[in-house]
Amino acid sequence: MDSEATKPLSITDRYKAMNVSQKYWWKVVALCFFGWILMYADRTILNPVQTQLASQFNISNTQLGIVNSIFFLTYAVTQIPFGMLGDKFGRRLVIMIGFVVFGIMTFVSGIVTSFALFLIIRAIAGIGQGSYYGPQYALSTEAIPTKDLTLGTAIINSGMAFGTSGGYLLSSTLVLQNGMSWQTPFYIMSVPTVIVGVLFYFILKERVIRPEDQGKTKEKSENVEVPTEKVSVGSLFKNRNLVFAYIMCFCSIYANFVIITWLPQFLQVERGFKGTSVGFIASLVPWASIPGAILFAHIYDKTKKTKALMFFLVPLSLISVFGIAFVTNKTLLILVLIVYGLTGKLAIDPILVAFVTKNAPRSSLSTALSAYNFIGMSGSILAPYVTGWISDSFGSMKIGFYLAAALLLIGMILFGFTSDKNNVNAA
Repeated sequence: MDSEATKPLSITDRYKAMNVSQKYWWKVVALCFFGWILMYADRTILNPVQTQLASQFNISNTQLGIVNSIFFLTYAVTQIPFGMLGDKFGRRLVIMIGFVVFGIMTFVSGIVTSFALFLIIRAIAGIGQGSYYGPQYALSTEAIPTKDLTLGTAIINSGMAFGTSGGYLLSSTLVLQNGMSWQTPFYIMSVPTVIVGVLFYFILKERVIRPEDQGKTKEKSENVEVPTEKVSVGSLFKNRNLVFAYIMCFCSIYANFVIITWLPQFLQVERGFKGTSVGFIASLVPWASIPGAILFAHIYDKTKKTKALMFFLVPLSLISVFGIAFVTNKTLLILVLIVYGLTGKLAIDPILVAFVTKNAPRSSLSTALSAYNFIGMSGSILAPYVTGWISDSFGSMKIGFYLAAALLLIGMILFGFTSDKNNVNAA
């Protein structure tokens, strides 16, 4: 007969053993924040030095667009598989393996000597980054108290802004200003990437019980906190709220990656900025997005008015995207960049993530969030290539920015058909 000490713990008891303190969720937020810094810095260190890359490999703007498009293609198509693997085998493990892969590929990106090999390495780096979104937001959603979820998500997302700015400034300072090789930023970014990936595995916990849930009964814990029934991927796309949220995410990310990918070159070629000023002006967008994201996340946490906030933010966002290409006065250009930062993708995303979380089955949360990011990041696949093709075909990137503004309008209209009454996880 087994002794009490050797009896296997019930599912409820195993989860109770993983109860966490109020301070734990801040640890989760901090580490996820640094994860996004490295993700976006790796993506943007290339953008200010695309001219140098094109010169070395003798390629056009369309081919430059392919570099980012193939990276985001592999990143996007691995979202749902990695989300499912995270739900099945452990989210920390999936994130660690992915970060190690993309850290190594970041280093190798600076070694390759042919354009074809560079594309292959960037594609593999995209696969590594594909491990992050769904598993990370599943970990953070479970750890952050519900009342602070949108604010916590906004803080995590602000790592994207710091990473974007850091990548711009690192490349523009080292390469454009100081004349170093375009490969140098890749070498610098590779080491902390691997380190942070390892920290995810050894510092965080799997499927924690939030402090607000620690007093729940055994029956409620079994029924709510430890769901066993899995929902198919196909069923997620039968939920109207999720589908329109996914489309809005696509339009928002398309516009964002037109700006992230091409703004530095647009500033150099079509607006006359040079040297470190390119990185500084381009960084106005991510810098402005930090207070914008936190402010509007705080407003959302207080009001829970998803559609009202979206119909305030998206119009301002699309007007500013249009303005980036339309205005020629440098002061006005700086103003519209700041407006986009305040109201653009990083302000919109925490609200959409909270909306998806409310509408997604809890048992497949990682998969639902991965599907959300897969659809959204499809915009990042198209935006670099389409805008590069427009630049080559028409001699200017302006039409590419106008197209991004039009997509934001379409996304806003469709999101108007969602309903808060259908939230499957509503309190």
